[in-house]
Amino acid sequence: MPDFYILGVDQSTQGTKGILFDRGGKLIARCDRSHEQIINEKGWVEHDPEEIYRNTIAVIQDVAEKAGIQKSQIAAMGISNQRETAVVWDRETGKPVYNAIVWQCARGEAICKRIQAAGHAETVRKNTGLPLSPYFSAAKIAWILENVDGAREKAERGQLCYGTVDSWLVYRLTNGKNFKTDYSNASRTQMFHITDLKWDSQVCGFFGIPTGCLAEVCSSDANFGETTLEGWLDRPVPIHAVLGDSHGALFGQDCRRPGMVKATYGTGSSVMLNTGEHPIFSQNGLVTSLAWKIGGKINYVMEGNINYTGSVIGWLKKDLHLVETIQQAHRLAAEANPLDKTYFVPAFTGLGAPYWDSEATGLFTGITRMTGQAEMVKAAVDSIAYQIVDIVNLMREESGLELKELRVDGGPTESSYLMQFQGDILGIPVQVPDLQELSGMGAAYAAGIAAGFYDAEQIFTHIKREKYEGKMELAKRAELYNGWKKAVRKALIHE
Repeated sequence: MPDFYILGVDQSTQGTKGILFDRGGKLIARCDRSHEQIINEKGWVEHDPEEIYRNTIAVIQDVAEKAGIQKSQIAAMGISNQRETAVVWDRETGKPVYNAIVWQCARGEAICKRIQAAGHAETVRKNTGLPLSPYFSAAKIAWILENVDGAREKAERGQLCYGTVDSWLVYRLTNGKNFKTDYSNASRTQMFHITDLKWDSQVCGFFGIPTGCLAEVCSSDANFGETTLEGWLDRPVPIHAVLGDSHGALFGQDCRRPGMVKATYGTGSSVMLNTGEHPIFSQNGLVTSLAWKIGGKINYVMEGNINYTGSVIGWLKKDLHLVETIQQAHRLAAEANPLDKTYFVPAFTGLGAPYWDSEATGLFTGITRMTGQAEMVKAAVDSIAYQIVDIVNLMREESGLELKELRVDGGPTESSYLMQFQGDILGIPVQVPDLQELSGMGAAYAAGIAAGFYDAEQIFTHIKREKYEGKMELAKRAELYNGWKKAVRKALIHE
């Protein structure tokens, strides 16, 4: 067989990546294009769906040119995408009726409060696995139907399409022939029944969203249609996988079996545990979603999200001016006095799981005369690891699964200090892969496997991982973590 390449497109909040993998699954090239962040005086956040589509076409052409391959060698492609961001467009013209409303945008809060006041919040959580929130797609779509002239009437007549960014890209890439999404993205809309595995007409009714304009839900490794990329390709290639970005990273980390857990460190952090073919519902605020449907099998996840991890280092740099670079922060943390007892709780906008106090405020505590710049920086860096431990411990407790290691990705994983401390305070090995493009890689691998180009058991074996084993004695680990819990209690308003 001549050389072939599998294409991954990772459409994220800040931009779009095109990434190419060879027949052995190795990354050979990557190109990026950013898009405008449209933010108004109310703090509403939007993206232009047409710009995202144009950038998708452009980065694919960019990456093929950069890699120096023949475009005829592209065998299949997969898409990973920012989750929850909602797009509504005209079914006939393919034109958006409004900008995409980004997952960060909370303009649907009044809609959620209305549903809560009507007594439906628990039904929403029970059916969808997600707490009623403007964070998810349903409230964003409902807002568009309520506020864009003619949108509701068109929806009632079935003349609109609405969904997440993946369904928009599939629709446009296939020239309107296919309006499809996958199980992972559907489960993040707050409109999909988590156990019946179909759009939930009752919940959609609460939001005033007609179900006839929702996408067909397919296996994550289905053939979502073929594309010539606006005629750039001489022959069409199949879009053979679609995954939400966190789910793509879970697959890319090869966390395909129950009890496997990964953490993505970014501005905030997503911790995701594969719980297997049956959902586990949290009593302490973790959410339940679908990991994917791949190879004919459904997998569920428990997920915990942390608002402030990598952004804590940005705060040290931009606002406190304690460090000039992110690298300096991690270097100072490693050089700090290990006997210092300073803790930092980054409750800038309250605390989420497992504390759930929206009025909690951030604080430094334990400061003494031995506390200096390095010690304060260390406390901030350490807070990232402590928050991950909070979520992992909660997952372990609620799932009953034995968690043997934590697989991690994201920019902060480049810090050997943070990764070693994470392994020390967690008590299980932390594994860092040798590449960071895991969301797009997961989608590309799933596509390559589904299209018959990759072997599912062989393709992950080339990934090299650096392992950070916990070296800290059990008593010391308990002492430090108990100190963190005490610091958090001081930050809580409603304990």
